[in-house]
Amino acid sequence: MSTSSAHPVDIVQRQLDAYNAHDLDAFCACFAEDVRTWRMPDTSPALSGKAALRTFYAEHRFAIPSLRAELLARMTLGDKVIDHERVHGLHPEPSEVAAIYRVADGLIADVWFFAP
Repeated sequence: MSTSSAHPVDIVQRQLDAYNAHDLDAFCACFAEDVRTWRMPDTSPALSGKAALRTFYAEHRFAIPSLRAELLARMTLGDKVIDHERVHGLHPEPSEVAAIYRVADGLIADVWFFAP
């Protein structure tokens, strides 16, 4: 199935699988060239562009051997996929996050992260 015809949940699941496999190339292939990510409540993107995303995940995420995300719940609303995840490996104890992915033309275009 080509990325452009994939359902938003399919591309979000592919990026989650690649995240858990620490497969940087497969992970980055799920994102648009001009992807933006936010750590809410910030009003400016934390990352802008696929190159910045690749560098950040290579240096600050996939270098952590115990890193993985456990999907607790998922819902879809049009072009958005909302995941409730439990992330292991970033802190001594797992932490929970809500991630809202907006998919456009078969790729993740925006991500908003909410953490308690």
